[in-house]
Amino acid sequence: MSNKIAVIGLGNTLRRDDGIGIVILESLLAFDKKKGIEYLNFGIASFDLVHRMERYEKILLIDAIDTSGLMAGELKIFELKDIAYNLKSSATSTHEFDLKSLFELYKRFELKSRIYVAGIQVKDASYGEGLSAELKDKLQAIIEKINTFIASL
Repeated sequence: MSNKIAVIGLGNTLRRDDGIGIVILESLLAFDKKKGIEYLNFGIASFDLVHRMERYEKILLIDAIDTSGLMAGELKIFELKDIAYNLKSSATSTHEFDLKSLFELYKRFELKSRIYVAGIQVKDASYGEGLSAELKDKLQAIIEKINTFIASL
């Protein structure tokens, strides 16, 4: 493991709000690429993601979530190790390789990386392109909060 930090965008841009992780990652790349941080687009993710995560000391996953108790566009940042307490079966990523599955692999492979998740509550994860109006309206504020969190790493 190196001292590197990774910011990883997850999501499916063909399922409306599910693509928010990719949209935010692209915005971070375009405006504020910090030295010593690698920015990775993992789309709908794969098992390769777990093996790549071994290389980093700290990781921020940016992903859409669907959980009760949050309003559309609300950002929640938590550590992946806390996912068992925060996410039930209905509170997972909206794509096929969800955060709960990632947590199970994290435990199984005994990864030493400190992994954070920036989860954004979705409004619409139906098939289609572009974010819902609710997420578009909150996008800049979400990006600023995530950027502040990255700076604290």
